[in-house]
Amino acid sequence: MAAHSSAAVVAAQTEEPQGPQGIELFLPAGYDLFWSAIVLVIIAAVFYKLVLPQMNKVLDERSALIEGGIEKAEAAQKQADEALAQQQALLAEARADAAQVREEARAEGTAIVKELRVKASEEAERITETARRQIEADRQAASVSLRTEVGTLATELASKIVGESLEDSARQSRVVDRFLDELEASQAVASNKEA
Repeated sequence: MAAHSSAAVVAAQTEEPQGPQGIELFLPAGYDLFWSAIVLVIIAAVFYKLVLPQMNKVLDERSALIEGGIEKAEAAQKQADEALAQQQALLAEARADAAQVREEARAEGTAIVKELRVKASEEAERITETARRQIEADRQAASVSLRTEVGTLATELASKIVGESLEDSARQSRVVDRFLDELEASQAVASNKEA
């Protein structure tokens, strides 16, 4: 029997094993597939009924928050743009007002300078005219005073030369006037020769 058993062992070793070969090696047994499918359906149902609504709710909330944030950002951007436009309009208006004030100040300054020049010119003319009148009055007063003094001196001198008294005022006045006229005429001739 020993020979028989060793021959059986040798034959058993030379025989190929009895079992699944090729693709069947990777496929599980049918009952494993059945129970795996049942567990998958139960897990999917629980996931679909309990977990998926919660996830959708959280995602919807986040989506609403994001959309609200975007809307707020858009509203803030629109407000900022409007504020910027308003600020630029105010700045442009302020610049225009400043330019207008500068122009008005220039015009007013020019008018003030012109007015002051006119007043200064009028004042200078008034002062010049007053000085002329004063000079003319002083000249006439000096001329009268000089005529009187010259007349008195000339009368005294003529009285001494002639030897007779020229105390008569009419005579004295004629002599003085004639003397002064001759003096003025000689000065006029002298000034014409110089020119």
